[in-house]
Amino acid sequence: MNRFIQLHLLTSYPPSNLNRDDLGRPKTAIMGGVNRLRISSQSLKRAWRTSDSFKEKLSTHIGIRTKEMGIQIFESLKEKGVKDKDAKDWAKSIVGVFGKLKGEKKESPNNDLEIEQLAHFSTEEKTMIEALIAKLASEKRAPKEEELKLLKKENSSADIAMFGRMLASSPSFNKEAAVQVAHAITVHKVAVEDDFFTAIDDLNKNDVDAGAGHLGDTEFGAGLFYLYICIDRNLLLENLNGDRNLTNQTITSLLEACTTVSPTGKQNSFASRARAMFCLAEKGNQQPRSLHVSFLKPIEDKDMLAKSIDEIEKMRMNFEKVYGKCSEGEKSFNVLKGEGSLESISSFIKED
Repeated sequence: MNRFIQLHLLTSYPPSNLNRDDLGRPKTAIMGGVNRLRISSQSLKRAWRTSDSFKEKLSTHIGIRTKEMGIQIFESLKEKGVKDKDAKDWAKSIVGVFGKLKGEKKESPNNDLEIEQLAHFSTEEKTMIEALIAKLASEKRAPKEEELKLLKKENSSADIAMFGRMLASSPSFNKEAAVQVAHAITVHKVAVEDDFFTAIDDLNKNDVDAGAGHLGDTEFGAGLFYLYICIDRNLLLENLNGDRNLTNQTITSLLEACTTVSPTGKQNSFASRARAMFCLAEKGNQQPRSLHVSFLKPIEDKDMLAKSIDEIEKMRMNFEKVYGKCSEGEKSFNVLKGEGSLESISSFIKED
């Protein structure tokens, strides 16, 4: 079985602000001595994990990452007729299994039902919690110690299997990520720009104040992004309890999401939805390597997409000249030339 699947994508985004920093500016990175736009891997994974594509194909195998599960348990117990105090005590006992609880706050009465860090609940754990809620409400009693063994190391949540899980208070239930996602960077130099805008008051007749009803500014950038993803198929299979069908379903769902789903940041303002223009998939047992070095020298060619594709293919061949075969096989699609297809790559990466 080919252990590694590597994906190299080129996606062009028009003016947009897909992933903001603490000041609301598009994230950037210096590479090759020049400024690039950057989309963090966290932003990309969140967009894929919550996409319609994932929900449609992996609906029964997607977990939930939250600090607020305790509040949901509390509300469910109350809906089933449990008194407030009991519902709160029992909810705290259940959710406390997944992390340290926050303290009480006068201004936020349910603050002590939240855990301090985000916890990723698997589908199996969610099901067990729901069953326990129903049982406690029916029998009108607190959970027993043995019923609070809710953490499960083995589960079938594809998102946890791909992107991992870390539980600070119960590290033995951590899961090593089987999918590594790089931050996407532009293949060329960029400058973040400012858009000063006004909004007009529809009822203002300009008889007293002819000014705008609102003034504002937002920052944006545009660029062609390179993204690299490395999938450890063996680890993914192990994380999914040896289920080959679910492993293949997870890999192909990830391929579809990463080539068709855009981060949601400022989409209402920029409508910057895009699909990958080029995708190269490689598989084999050789040590993986990113092809970002194709763009260490920023692309300046006016035919940027064609030049970038050429640089990726040239770098891949040069790696093979120096190191020997870097994969057992590869397949690509090129929207610019209308060559290849998503379906053919999907079939290619499903084969062991």
